[in-house]
Amino acid sequence: MTLAELLDPLLRPVFVIAGAPTNWAELLGFATGILTVWLVARQHLWNWPISVANVILLGLVFLTVGLYADAALQILYVALGLYGWWQWLYGGAGRTRLTVRRTDRAEWAALIGGGVAATIALTITLITWTNSTVPFWDALTTALSLMATYGQTRKLVESWWLWIVADLIYIPLYVHKGLYLTGALYVIFLALCVSGLLAWRRDLTVRPISVTA
Repeated sequence: MTLAELLDPLLRPVFVIAGAPTNWAELLGFATGILTVWLVARQHLWNWPISVANVILLGLVFLTVGLYADAALQILYVALGLYGWWQWLYGGAGRTRLTVRRTDRAEWAALIGGGVAATIALTITLITWTNSTVPFWDALTTALSLMATYGQTRKLVESWWLWIVADLIYIPLYVHKGLYLTGALYVIFLALCVSGLLAWRRDLTVRPISVTA
């Protein structure tokens, strides 16, 4: 049996929304996505393995509609999911459980610099090598999502703001691509991100941060 034959059941339409078919991969991605963000907001370790299943499902969905950067992003999410799982368990001082903290200046500089570079590189790549109709927005949301996910692997409270910005772009992007269920999912994600931000801020561990000139 070929890979295409194995994946075929996941790509079969379940129902149609506003003329756009919704397949099993998108439906299961909807369910696991909500569960993942809900668990992250509560700092529950099971968010990481569930998130791995979620990104594999969404990667299939994005490939079918030509969101190639978003599809490639899911591969990185698998690696970040495993990294985040380990970090939450052993990333604290003395290999203890990680605690919520603020993003320091050096981390912001690295995140913003990496995000800008990734957006430019992905935009050029998508324009040059793919038939993407939304290269810049696909690249920008990919970069923001990577920045936010890395921040969450380190329990940086500001990572929720990065997710909020990304979700505000994702929602109209997915509607534009006819992924109405996924667009609705990101509306729920947006609400969960606000909830997660408030929860992490309440749990914030205040630590002195050395600031270099």
